[in-house]
Amino acid sequence: MVIVDEAEWSPIGTQTLAAHKGRVCLVHFGPHPTQVDAWLERWYPKEPRSRGELSDVRAVLQRYFEGDYAAPAQVPCELNGTPFQRKVWEALRGISPGTTMSYADLARQIGEPRAVRAVGAANGANPVAVIVPCHRVVGADGSLTGYGGGIERKQWLLTHEGVAPRLPL
Repeated sequence: MVIVDEAEWSPIGTQTLAAHKGRVCLVHFGPHPTQVDAWLERWYPKEPRSRGELSDVRAVLQRYFEGDYAAPAQVPCELNGTPFQRKVWEALRGISPGTTMSYADLARQIGEPRAVRAVGAANGANPVAVIVPCHRVVGADGSLTGYGGGIERKQWLLTHEGVAPRLPL
């Protein structure tokens, strides 16, 4: 059973959460129900879905938005993706709040220094925003680059954590 919880309590807009077997599998920003449905259908085609409240996950995210930036690191996740994507996402969980890392540095960290574009693609495919902090990855010059939830949300999240990101020209 996949439990889906949509709430509008986040300071950066609607956030849809999903969990499978007690592990968060999706944190999605924005009013895009067709994207959420397509993602769930891809990874859980035979699993029934139920609307429900994921109050424990909501509470952790609320703590993050109130300033406890380390809270999301404790959330158990079910990361659906390729082995390479999961490797990138696990590395993302090691980026400390209030810090950033370039795509090239992340590629080197996972032992794939020539896979910068693939790291960027994996970052963009991250299904568990904030909990897997893909917003902490920036361009080599420190500038903001793409973000699935929108560049404005990425800027907000980094500023919230005390980072002064460079805006793209």
